[in-house]
Amino acid sequence: MFKKITNASVTLVQRYLPDPFIFCIILTIVSFFLAMIFTGQGPLAMVMHWGNGAWVLLAFSMQMALVLVLGSAMANSPPMKKLLKTLASIPQTPSQAIMLTTVVSLLACWLNWGFGLIVGALLAKEISKTGLRVDYPLIIASAYTGFLIWHGGFSGSIPLAIATAPAAGAAIANTGGVVTEAISTGQTIFAWWNLLIVGVLIVVVPLINTAMHPKGDDVKLINPAMLTEEPEEVLDPKTPAEKLEASRLLQWVMIAIAIAFIVRRMTTPGFSLDLNIVNLIFLTLGMIFYGRPILYVRAIAKTAKAAGPILLQFPFYAGIQGIMVGSTAVAAGGTGLSLAAVISNAFVAISTPVTFPLFAFFSGGIVNFFVPSGGGQWAVQGPIMMPAGQALGVAPALSAMAVAWGDAWTNMIQPFWALPALGVAGLGARNIMGYCLIVLFVSGILISGGMLLAGMLS
Repeated sequence: MFKKITNASVTLVQRYLPDPFIFCIILTIVSFFLAMIFTGQGPLAMVMHWGNGAWVLLAFSMQMALVLVLGSAMANSPPMKKLLKTLASIPQTPSQAIMLTTVVSLLACWLNWGFGLIVGALLAKEISKTGLRVDYPLIIASAYTGFLIWHGGFSGSIPLAIATAPAAGAAIANTGGVVTEAISTGQTIFAWWNLLIVGVLIVVVPLINTAMHPKGDDVKLINPAMLTEEPEEVLDPKTPAEKLEASRLLQWVMIAIAIAFIVRRMTTPGFSLDLNIVNLIFLTLGMIFYGRPILYVRAIAKTAKAAGPILLQFPFYAGIQGIMVGSTAVAAGGTGLSLAAVISNAFVAISTPVTFPLFAFFSGGIVNFFVPSGGGQWAVQGPIMMPAGQALGVAPALSAMAVAWGDAWTNMIQPFWALPALGVAGLGARNIMGYCLIVLFVSGILISGGMLLAGMLS
């Protein structure tokens, strides 16, 4: 029965899911007309909201691009590749291969989503080269399902954004001063209910992926053309310029400066992780793993290609965000409501102190279709959900993380963030999203249970 459901899901997605960029354009059109219907604004207002919003995520786009590029470069470093080859030799059956790939990806994404997306795909590809008859689209999908827990981990943009006082104030602007202080990662990432959800998903998601593995002739193996590898680069500097480019001393001077700053920041009272310090940590590790400046430059140049499709789509999703938050003042004849407010308020209206985290999670999942950037989504929903939660007596940390989990949850059928893994794998979104759809349904039940439990006991 489960295999039949999986096959139906795969067939459905392969027939109807377009390229991620086309998906983005369709979402723009849908949000355009939904906003007109539910907020009473005209098409010209929507055009202006879209245009004014198109470039508001430039700083965040750069942070996210660095998370991806630096994490990818680290995953492609010689020490990491050796580790991946060692890990790839462990599974002896297809089921073990799917299980291992999923667990590694989940843990890696919890540490850093950019690193996890790439290292999971690289491990999946490496395992597929060993001769095991493992279904290639499924093992790549398994690598992507690790992304399910990224927003509950160290690189989650919402918990990191609210972890410092200035960011907290900016993220919760227009809330009437309801929240004015930073919310530490101890209240979000390391809260018992967040760790419980993460732990349950680390156990259950690998079992789901393993159960979906096809049998017999239905198994799709890796394309033999993808088995060739680039030889490891060997430097032979001759000129003074080339010797400078290959200088370990120069590299380690920068590493020492970076380490000194990181240690100083981490030992400063009140320290909390944010996106900038996470990126600096992975930048430093990348320099350590490559050893020589020019090798790291070339590695970054290669991994930067994976960020291209994401950078293309960020302005469009920022435009959608502009539509989602755009409103016309009552004084000017409008309702004063935005589409994001309409969606969020609909869930707030039926919430109680116990059910509010659950409905905030659902609303976050819906908004994520239109704004798949965690930071962008927080800009849309934070000013609405935080004061509503406060009014019901729900802890600000729980309200914020409910939205964060909603954002992470529907990434399972939002192809935007699958692009880096698909680039490594040489596949399209249609090849893997049918499997991810099954994970979406099961994980939705589990996370919903966690939200309800947190609402009852927090």
